[in-house]
Amino acid sequence: SHPGTLALAAATTGVDGLEVIIPIAPNTSPYHYYRSNGLVRHPFGYLGEDIDNLYEFVHSGNDARRDYCDSTVRDDEMLNGIDRASGDYNAFWEKRDYLKDLGPLKAAVLMAHAFNDWNVVPEHSNRIYQALKGREGITAQVFYHQGGHGGEPPSEMMNRWFARFLHGVENGVENGPRAWIVRENDPRTKPTAYEDFPNPEAAPVTLHLVSGSPQRGQLSLEPVDNPENETLVDNFSFSGVALAQADWTDHRLIYLSPTLTEPIHLSGTASVTIKLSSSKPAANLSVWLVSLPWNGNRKAKATDNIITRGWADPQNYRSLTEGEPLTPGRFYKMTFDLQPDDQVIPVGQQLGLMIFSSDRDFTLHPDPGTRLTIDPNATTITLPVVGGAGAFTSAFGSNSDAE
Repeated sequence: SHPGTLALAAATTGVDGLEVIIPIAPNTSPYHYYRSNGLVRHPFGYLGEDIDNLYEFVHSGNDARRDYCDSTVRDDEMLNGIDRASGDYNAFWEKRDYLKDLGPLKAAVLMAHAFNDWNVVPEHSNRIYQALKGREGITAQVFYHQGGHGGEPPSEMMNRWFARFLHGVENGVENGPRAWIVRENDPRTKPTAYEDFPNPEAAPVTLHLVSGSPQRGQLSLEPVDNPENETLVDNFSFSGVALAQADWTDHRLIYLSPTLTEPIHLSGTASVTIKLSSSKPAANLSVWLVSLPWNGNRKAKATDNIITRGWADPQNYRSLTEGEPLTPGRFYKMTFDLQPDDQVIPVGQQLGLMIFSSDRDFTLHPDPGTRLTIDPNATTITLPVVGGAGAFTSAFGSNSDAE
């Protein structure tokens, strides 16, 4: 990810002679690395890490400039702009967002990332690709695989890009498909070509909640009149993996689709709308989209269980740049995206929307006990389904609960 970030950074300068870049898992915005929708968040497993730690890790260069960088950047600009108290997006973070610097870029770009990268999450490459793919005079494509952090495109693919843009070989790479995605059971060297990402045939399908706590509720294509709200109790001692598998727990809410009788293809970015109240002025909010039953085999693929995830600070329900303390007991409505994904969910599985508070591998660990109350009548998840609502309905066969 460090070389990938440097490649993109160099290209944003518009420097002459830089003809093509293939950034692999680049960190395109420190805010998106250490924050999510206003929430202070760390990369998978690195509890408490923030941009000051990253500064110390990568600090290098001319020794004569080291004191200046420490005093001006680390001890002044960074110290005053990092804002771990609120997690809001501010001028400090905006200045370091490469999405804002794409204007001078003129190199051909093949973004490479993994849908199950929980270090540099896949939105980093997706946000750059979406901004570049329609730009006149720019060749932009994307390679996604189903593994974790890192992973370059096949050598043959990279060689074609270098041959075309470095040596002028007219091999037509710029006229090929825009998206190359490794399917779940295929080797990384054998990606499948698609017209684009998201898949142009994907359409949003909104699912509604059917109450079921503290056990498991249901997902429905049609709104359901739930007579009561549902409450969960925050406790970081329980991992998301444990909560997803639990048949009965007060520490999460989960809502399942019927069992698939045909595969279903998701391609794009899912989003959730949640109406909630908190018993305290601040709370973590975590959402996972999972595939059940859980495969606990040591050799289980990354795609077997977690489809995608997302995190948010309810204090930022109105604005990413200005949060506000929650009034305990008052309901707030918030919409935010989960991480982009392209995945085929197999027959025999159920889609599961899991809502909980502290995600022990990604969020801070407040003292347990905060209560989040969800209004199921005003909470939905919207999935990017290839084939839209028709494909979604047919994937459940005679299971009328999907109607």
